[in-house]
Amino acid sequence: MKTKDDLLRMLRSIDHRGYPAYKSLAGSYDFGTYALHIVHVQGDPFAAPSDLEVSVKAANSHWPAEACSRYETRVALQDMILRRFSAGLSQVSGKAGGSGKSGNLSASRPGQEILDRSACQLDKEGGVTLRFYAGFPAAGRTVLAGELEKMLFDFLPEVVRKSACAAAWKRETVQDVLNLAEDQACLRSELERRSLCAFVADGAILPRESGISQRPLKDALPFRSPDEDRITLQLPHHGTISGMAVRRGITLIIGGGYHGKSTLLKALELGVYNHIAGDGREYVVTDETAVKIRAEDGRCVSGDDISLFINHLPNHKDTTAFFTDNASGSTSQAASVVEAMECGARTLLMDEDTCATNFMVRDELMQRIVSESDEPITPFSDRMRLLYEKAGISTILVAGSSGAFFSQADTIIQMNQYEPKDVTEKVRAIVPFQKQEKSPSVSVNPKEDRRYPRPGSDFREERGRVKHKSLGTDGFLIGHGETDLRLVEQLADKEQSECLARTFLWMAKGGMNGRRTVAALADEWELTFRREGFGMYRENGHVSGSMAKPRKEELAAAVSRCRGLIWRE
Repeated sequence: MKTKDDLLRMLRSIDHRGYPAYKSLAGSYDFGTYALHIVHVQGDPFAAPSDLEVSVKAANSHWPAEACSRYETRVALQDMILRRFSAGLSQVSGKAGGSGKSGNLSASRPGQEILDRSACQLDKEGGVTLRFYAGFPAAGRTVLAGELEKMLFDFLPEVVRKSACAAAWKRETVQDVLNLAEDQACLRSELERRSLCAFVADGAILPRESGISQRPLKDALPFRSPDEDRITLQLPHHGTISGMAVRRGITLIIGGGYHGKSTLLKALELGVYNHIAGDGREYVVTDETAVKIRAEDGRCVSGDDISLFINHLPNHKDTTAFFTDNASGSTSQAASVVEAMECGARTLLMDEDTCATNFMVRDELMQRIVSESDEPITPFSDRMRLLYEKAGISTILVAGSSGAFFSQADTIIQMNQYEPKDVTEKVRAIVPFQKQEKSPSVSVNPKEDRRYPRPGSDFREERGRVKHKSLGTDGFLIGHGETDLRLVEQLADKEQSECLARTFLWMAKGGMNGRRTVAALADEWELTFRREGFGMYRENGHVSGSMAKPRKEELAAAVSRCRGLIWRE
């Protein structure tokens, strides 16, 4: 490995030459405390910034090996380090001058969720790898070596020292992060042990600042559990904590408009991820397999068996292997339910406002006028009890306009001015519980997946690579084929979309061969990621770009919505 003095000499030798001279700097350099890797150099000052990487050995970083050896605490430390590193780069970004993106320094900027990100990785011994972007300075297309020298030799070392080395942190700050991670892991284990779908702590702040901000709303009413649903738990560091237990089965969330029904459901949707301290939702946890289901008019459906819900269509289309490029609300929602079942989801989350009405319920008058033999759709209200009792799949449903679900619900929570009240007994006095199932002979096999995708023409290599482009949380492009993820609502970060696109390319090289199901592909990816982490995306010895780990549920959703795959001959 070359030294930092070698880099300095090379840098000064190309001063005021043409911009392509920067390409000669690619390589690795020893800065003593850390190594700097210049992975990719941008083509001109107006192009996407250059990819750089810093690696700090465990002997220099001194992070506790015990915390780094456990996944949940390691990810929490990575998140903590990255937030400071990103903020430090922001403070010095632009202080070196030049044209275009000259002087820019940036790294991933995490939101409220704590995600495993490629921008900061700790190994099990405590070594740190930080990945970031730098705009190499130029005047027009002329190298400004002095400005890059400031960035790499003056600004960067101090930012790395303050973020990547444990000695620069207050011990209490680090311990608080580790304690929260362990408490959140304990809460998740309690969900499993107590057969719960979710837990919402007393005092949680559920409302968000705005539709475009996930920060907690100031002066919002703290959550307080109904007495009937309150449980008390003992966490290893926080101590005693109480809150609302959402038990397995069928839970309805009802109430008037603007009273907090959807706000509670949104918190449960994102409760599949851990949240940072001060977020208000740090003690809101949801079954990690929970999937939000909604209607998606126009999505593609590729070979799903939706016959549990839809049969004998007028055009005689096969619903045991249903294909369409333009699904209706009901067929799209049926497909999403089946896909979640195949992937192993134990909890379905639904909001009546975003569901297809004809998929959810048919009232008594409609059933009297349109006979069952003339209606292809068996509504979800007639299947949700079956899903729970035969497949162990719970449902949490926000309902505001129909009482048709009351007779099937195990628990009914009414939101009134953001305060939850358990009205189960009140409803039971009006609508008795009915263990209703119109077709008890119907079988439910939630993991019976008969869809075997393989790459289509969009995955054709050009110059040895398949082109891809992230569209943020809206989806991504592989070649010219779009995967639309706009309505996959538990995708929390644009970097998860980038990781999904890279995963498609990884699967296309091997596992996605027309002989493996979607569920099998998702399981294989999860096992590989657990073993290799972001190293599975390594090219030319380095991991480039910013990625965040999605869940396998979102990977399966992306595969199912990809228009560039072949599902049948």
